[in-house]
Amino acid sequence: MKVLIVEDEPIASERLADQIKSCHQHAEISQVFDTVEDTVNYFKEGARVDLAFFDIQLSDGNSFEIFKQVEVQNPVIFTTAYDQYTLQAFKVNSIDYLLKPIDGEELKKAFLQFDKYHYRKHLEHRMLDEIVHELRPSHKQRLLLKLGDNYHSKPVKNIAYFFAEGKVTYIHMVNENKRYIVDHSLENLDQQMLDPRCFFRINRKFIVNIEAISQIKNYVNGRLKIIMTQASDQDMIVSRDRVNDFKAWLNQ
Repeated sequence: MKVLIVEDEPIASERLADQIKSCHQHAEISQVFDTVEDTVNYFKEGARVDLAFFDIQLSDGNSFEIFKQVEVQNPVIFTTAYDQYTLQAFKVNSIDYLLKPIDGEELKKAFLQFDKYHYRKHLEHRMLDEIVHELRPSHKQRLLLKLGDNYHSKPVKNIAYFFAEGKVTYIHMVNENKRYIVDHSLENLDQQMLDPRCFFRINRKFIVNIEAISQIKNYVNGRLKIIMTQASDQDMIVSRDRVNDFKAWLNQ
């Protein structure tokens, strides 16, 4: 744990450093400054610490000036011989306020406050990461397609259907009278890449986009025939073992 001390009395800063090390075995004093200016420059250079101890009255001003000049992201414990700054201290990043001479037991309590703060922030970051992960689209939004010697990046939502011929997978875009090659099998597309709310594999050869279905008709042996807005030169038949799932998909 990296600790910053801002204190303009050398004897006081040395004593505080010794107390910090005795209270927290993982504490490492990264820097000691005695002015507002040096502290501001330290943070402006992008330095990061886990915890800072700020004396309020410094040689070149009040340590609250630091917060006006630079963003201090780490928690701060204020140390001072005066008690009139308590309210002002807790309007910034303060987690505790210690009166000089600093009592060892009070310092231990301050570190307990830091541990609680650190644990709470850890939980907040973990929860935020989980929320972002849930909200982040996990399905493909665009696909790289090949037409001749050229490549095109197309939105998946504009793909009318995928179909397989031999070992090659093609797609037809909505409102485009051409087919592109896509470098993925129907299995990978169906199981890993496409949003199942939008795309359904009706048989071994076709995956269709629900938005591109124009008509659905009864077909022989309990199967269904699909007419797409983008015409296909092959009949699109929902295989018999997929009919019930297909109807449920349409009715989701």
